[in-house]
Amino acid sequence: PAALLFFKLTDTLQWYATTFRDPMMLQPPEWFMAFIYCEAFLQLPFFPVAAYAFLKGGCKWIRTPAIIYSTHVATTLFPILMHILFHDFSTSEHLGPQTLRERLTLLSLYVPYLLIPLLILFTMVYNPYYNQVEKRKRK
Repeated sequence: PAALLFFKLTDTLQWYATTFRDPMMLQPPEWFMAFIYCEAFLQLPFFPVAAYAFLKGGCKWIRTPAIIYSTHVATTLFPILMHILFHDFSTSEHLGPQTLRERLTLLSLYVPYLLIPLLILFTMVYNPYYNQVEKRKRK
């Protein structure tokens, strides 16, 4: 069962990389691997905490962690998007995007990973609910 799942996931990864011409998934550059480690050890642990805070509601303490998370993710996405747009993939071992259409198709798969953190950031910065300073009672 576990081996079958592994092979299915491997086949899915191969299908994705071939269909959308994303060689970074099959042979990631070192800088991309650094982003993957950041995602695994910094971003993924944030998800259950954020899910709890947003689903429960009324958790203003999520503002600072959400701002840190969203700026980190948005910052890592810019080099990825620029790599997709401007890198010469003709030297890649695996097939990469060659035409502008292929680059834009691949770019469209990564853009949501930029837009969602930006929406979180703007919500945390500009939403009056998360901007209110709490008044503390004096004894």
